[in-house]
Amino acid sequence: MTAQRRAELAEGIAGVRDRIAAACAAAGRDESEITLIAVTKTFPAADVRLLAGLGLTDVGENRDQEARPKAAECADLALTWHFVGGLQTNKARAVAGYADVVHSVDRSRLVTALSDAAVRAGRTLRCLVQVSLDEKEGRGGASPRDVPALADGIAGADGLELGGVMAVAPLGADPLPAFTRLAGVAGEVRRNHPDASIVSAGMSGDLEQAIACGATHLRVGTALLGGRRAIVR
Repeated sequence: MTAQRRAELAEGIAGVRDRIAAACAAAGRDESEITLIAVTKTFPAADVRLLAGLGLTDVGENRDQEARPKAAECADLALTWHFVGGLQTNKARAVAGYADVVHSVDRSRLVTALSDAAVRAGRTLRCLVQVSLDEKEGRGGASPRDVPALADGIAGADGLELGGVMAVAPLGADPLPAFTRLAGVAGEVRRNHPDASIVSAGMSGDLEQAIACGATHLRVGTALLGGRRAIVR
């Protein structure tokens, strides 16, 4: 079963890499600008190990209760862990113990909680401001007008490093206009913080549009790992 699963994952990686290559060619970009994050929620640590063996070492998780034991089980691997889901302030200390990048910072209270947790853990967390591209959805994210102040807060917080911005495209709509808006917000952040170059956008269904609009980090699950599983084994 391990050999079969490895072959399935290798096929998934090859397919996504081909899509990235085509999208970069169409956008006049270099593939080296793109970081592919495997979102492994509901999949076991065994899949993380197989992905790492295939050269994919950026791993994304949405829920602390799943991410924490998975990160511990894979502690011997040279992985970069991305926390990409909504984050409650009372989970900040736990997430700061294993995450390298937190994509979902959308309020000042969370900045404070993550800063305190990072200092306590003796770590530096790279944080992205999550931008709401459709405030009616309630999917998390700061209003674009609030992003500059939130970015300043991260940049000035102990134990944190401002990485850039993240967003999820609105459900059921063309993602291109939303990602175009995100590019504008990202540019505004970079004017004050030139090193905040990360634009985390694009998933299995819209990675091409994200690349066209300047995404640097793609959060891909289904296209790499297949349909979601109900139980992590």
